[in-house]
Amino acid sequence: MAAVQYYGTGRRKTSTARVFLRPGTGAVSVNERAFDAFFPSKALRTQIRQPLVLTETADKFDILATVAGGGVSGQAGAVRLGIARALVRYNLELRKRLKDDGLLTRDARAKERKKYGMAGARKRFQFSKR
Repeated sequence: MAAVQYYGTGRRKTSTARVFLRPGTGAVSVNERAFDAFFPSKALRTQIRQPLVLTETADKFDILATVAGGGVSGQAGAVRLGIARALVRYNLELRKRLKDDGLLTRDARAKERKKYGMAGARKRFQFSKR
């Protein structure tokens, strides 16, 4: 018999995460690497664990995540959203608690495109009167 697993997709900036929750002891692996090795920053690890701590399911599931694109901050945000969505698939009653803390909302902020005739998205080249 196949093991039960719950799936959630998370996106943030240009990162995409596919997250699988399987019944287990709380082990987390990202791109087949150890959690602590993939996310060296304690702040990012705390951010990712947020949905699990909030719903008190941190030691109930093993998390298997695959991330692609973007940098570590965007990837951490994507994994967090993926975990939150997978938890809702596991138990619909967790939805209200997660939603109240804003963990089911996709953060749509992304880098603004550079405009022609300008140094960046908003920065202009130095004005010269003569």
